[in-house]
Amino acid sequence: MTKEGSLEAPTRDPIAWRDDDFYDAEKIDAEMRRVFDICHGCRRCFNLCESFPRLFDLVDASPNEVEGVKSEDFASVVDACTLCDMCFMTKCPYVPPHPFHLDFPHLMLRYRAAEAKKGKKDFTARQLAEMDRNGRLARIASPVINWASSRNNALTRPLMESTIRVDADAPLPKFHTRTFVAADRADPQTPNEAAPAFGARKAALFATCFVNYNKPTTGLAARAVLNHIGVETKVSYPGCCGMPFLEQGDLARVAEQAKKVAKALVAEIDAGYDIVALTASCGLMLKFEWPLVLPENEDVKKLAAATFDIDEYVVDVAKKNGLPEGLSALPEGVTVHLACHARAQNMGPKAAEMLRLIPDTPVDVIERCSGHGGTFGVLKGTHELAVKVGKPVFRTAVKQGRGHIASDCPLAAQHIVAQAEKLAADEDKQIARTPEHPIEIFARAYGLLEA
Repeated sequence: MTKEGSLEAPTRDPIAWRDDDFYDAEKIDAEMRRVFDICHGCRRCFNLCESFPRLFDLVDASPNEVEGVKSEDFASVVDACTLCDMCFMTKCPYVPPHPFHLDFPHLMLRYRAAEAKKGKKDFTARQLAEMDRNGRLARIASPVINWASSRNNALTRPLMESTIRVDADAPLPKFHTRTFVAADRADPQTPNEAAPAFGARKAALFATCFVNYNKPTTGLAARAVLNHIGVETKVSYPGCCGMPFLEQGDLARVAEQAKKVAKALVAEIDAGYDIVALTASCGLMLKFEWPLVLPENEDVKKLAAATFDIDEYVVDVAKKNGLPEGLSALPEGVTVHLACHARAQNMGPKAAEMLRLIPDTPVDVIERCSGHGGTFGVLKGTHELAVKVGKPVFRTAVKQGRGHIASDCPLAAQHIVAQAEKLAADEDKQIARTPEHPIEIFARAYGLLEA
């Protein structure tokens, strides 16, 4: 019996990136027309992102609905997709196992993969995706690079916009001379013997490229919290998860990273460690995307089953082992943005659940895409779309007016704070000016970070 969609858990097919048919232009075009016709008849996703308004405008302007839209015009729909997965996870009633078998984000990924195979690659996006190379080089001259990349630098940012198309208004991550991995080695910690979880849990922190090179504070906060609640920790970083390459359709590079990183992390699992990812996008890759890219790889399967996001892990320890006392109220409150790549994992709002363990602390939730999406939120042309999509989030953050703004996605947090600051200034309001990860706020409540 055929049921209306969304009554069963969504499922996904493995990504057939090694098959020639996956890149066949005619077959891609036929599938896009099939899917777009279903979307046109439904329109439930009209307000999720810019892809759907663009699609519906194309169809409405056509004399013959989807059939009359030119194939070359589909590119504008693909370009506006950030692969946030929210249409697949929260809106679409026709995802598998529904017979329509509609997976809009992975269709956009397939189109990009075919374009990349033809050699149509964006140079700047391609270079920005080389996270490990960039991080290793940038740490050598981080003060100079951070000066040049500052949004307040009226000399370098307009030049960057005109030459490499990095939008002058987009905040860029800072780099650090000492990475999270180096900081951990220089100052090893031991777990709290008085905590209920002492001796029961061990966690290998997958540093992630962003935390390792751009936000070591998040990693240090995660390590401090886990040690305090009794979890033995070590830091492991075999390399980037490949999300920046996934966004560009370079699935071979994703597979390459998956094989290398999974092999290294499985060694940690065999030694009794849980794997804890420090950003939502990396957690999504390890748990869900890698098994679709390499469904036959046993290391990938084993890793997916043993991986937690950091918020998810703290909540799990709290439920199964208990937490030590000592959490102090943060009466200024928290606005927590539920990152799309955390929501796409279908694990529940773990960031909010963790923060609500802090007594007498208001926790407001924003459950909507910030619009950022990796290089999408940085490059000229798409940065404007990222701001447009995220406006409801920025307005909500200003209205809530809490003392902290946090997200499991560090780029989303940075994007939200930067844009909310503008709105707050226009309305003569004060908001939090430092983008945070929820684990940093939890560390503050335990007195492990300065307030």
